[in-house]
Amino acid sequence: MKQIPLPIAFERVPSFDGFVPGANAAAVQHLRRLGPGSGALAPLYLWGPPGSGKTHLLQALVHERQLAGERVGWFNAADPVPWEVDEGWTLIVMDDCDRLDELHQQAAFAAFIDAATFQVQVAAAGRVPPVDLPVREDLRTRLGWGDVFALQPLTEREARATLQHEAQRRGIELSDDVMDYLLNHFDRDLKHLMGLLDRLDGFALAQRRAVTVPLLRRMLAEEGA
Repeated sequence: MKQIPLPIAFERVPSFDGFVPGANAAAVQHLRRLGPGSGALAPLYLWGPPGSGKTHLLQALVHERQLAGERVGWFNAADPVPWEVDEGWTLIVMDDCDRLDELHQQAAFAAFIDAATFQVQVAAAGRVPPVDLPVREDLRTRLGWGDVFALQPLTEREARATLQHEAQRRGIELSDDVMDYLLNHFDRDLKHLMGLLDRLDGFALAQRRAVTVPLLRRMLAEEGA
């Protein structure tokens, strides 16, 4: 069992407002409807490639419910089994569903049964749609019978605008050359890109240098990247 303490210990608390929806506006709108006090509706399943925002959106949902005083459980493929569900929870999250081994599939199915018994909302995510999940049929059916949304990664234009906005918020002058280097050498995974920007900001301050491509390359070389 893993109940997330409040506040969530993420470097930057994910929120719906901090998520650039792009082509995923319908999924974000639906998740907002699952906020505090919504009760137990049909299960939700998000799928898409790494960097498409699955975990960010699930964390945003968790954060909103916890801010309202609700209790939430979060499970993934790395958690020890069996998973113990508390009847006082209002939400159960299952992440990385495509990575569940046989024992974790059994735990996930049992969690679904407990969720139905205690009237708890279920939200889950994986890299592939429910029909393609390498899991037992009864679990696949439960993951897929509710609302399913395919998430799309940001386009280059959307990623560029998001990075520029964050850089301006930090007071960093991010040139087109630096932006091109980031977007051409790394996946458009905003969590990774924001992490790079965070490290680059700290490195530039420590070196007392402006943010440039040579400075970025130097930082990556020192990190062994």
